Amino acid sequence: MLCDQVVLKVSAEPRSGGTGPKSHGGPVSLRYYRVVNRARLTLALLLITLLSACNGGRPPRIGETAPDFTLTNGQRTVTLSQLRGKPVLLNFWASWCAPCVEEMPSLVQLQRVVGDKVTILAVSEDADDKPYQQFVRDHNVDLLTVRDTHQTVNGQYGTFKFPETYVIDKNGVIRRKFIGAIDWTNPEIVDYLNKL
Repeated sequence: MLCDQVVLKVSAEPRSGGTGPKSHGGPVSLRYYRVVNRARLTLALLLITLLSACNGGRPPRIGETAPDFTLTNGQRTVTLSQLRGKPVLLNFWASWCAPCVEEMPSLVQLQRVVGDKVTILAVSEDADDKPYQQFVRDHNVDLLTVRDTHQTVNGQYGTFKFPETYVIDKNGVIRRKFIGAIDWTNPEIVDYLNKL
């Protein structure tokens, strides 16, 4: 309706030096498309804002039960639901991911700090076993780690950037999501996990 009113007003303008409306395809048409495009952009931004408000501004899955999965690699089998009873820090990483390499020492340190109160499950997205095993050895990764060779689990979680980490409470509900490398030794994070 707003666009119609603007178009009617604009199309009623006389040509410069003339008395009738401007020709189709001239400056009036250009203004019409600018107005319509601005209206579309405004509507799209409004829609995004409303959808965020409906979701409470939270990332998807926060407050929902974490999707269960079982991963098996040559050395171990891990099923997420079997880890219930204490909080789980579910970390998606890869040996070829520079921010993951940067973050891993703080995850290892966090596991030492929280001990058996929290399980840190580091899921590698490496397709090849050699770089994965080499990384674990070279960086002294003393965590529960498995490899998601087909990257199916990170797809269940909607992970799009590595590293991504989900904080899952003792009942299996996702409480927080972190995208990118985090310093897991930060006292606020350690305190949050200890209280979970």
